Amino acid sequence: MNTPFDTANKVGEQRMEFDALKEGNGEAADVSLDMILDVPVTLAMEVGRTRISIRNLLQLNQGSVVELDRAAGEPLDVFVNGTLVAHGEVVVINEKFGIRLTDVISPAERVRKLR
Repeated sequence: MNTPFDTANKVGEQRMEFDALKEGNGEAADVSLDMILDVPVTLAMEVGRTRISIRNLLQLNQGSVVELDRAAGEPLDVFVNGTLVAHGEVVVINEKFGIRLTDVISPAERVRKLR
């Protein structure tokens, strides 16, 4: 039984050839990252989460307090495009909030979590 991937070399189709991404010794070739350095990504810091009913959501007003699932002093989660990349703590610098990274998730660990 043929699958859609078994149809190469039929009328009007061509098999694509790609350059090798690795050198002969198995290590990644030197690749310039200059092309992607200006690509914007979304960086988000998460203090905590909670679930509330729509009834309670509609009752929120100025001064309301929403309890989160995280204790005071616990590190914040830092996400890039929805992927956890680090943990950190809130800092104030020149009257603006910032985050000091306390633990950066290794690329290997991020890949492991994808599986």
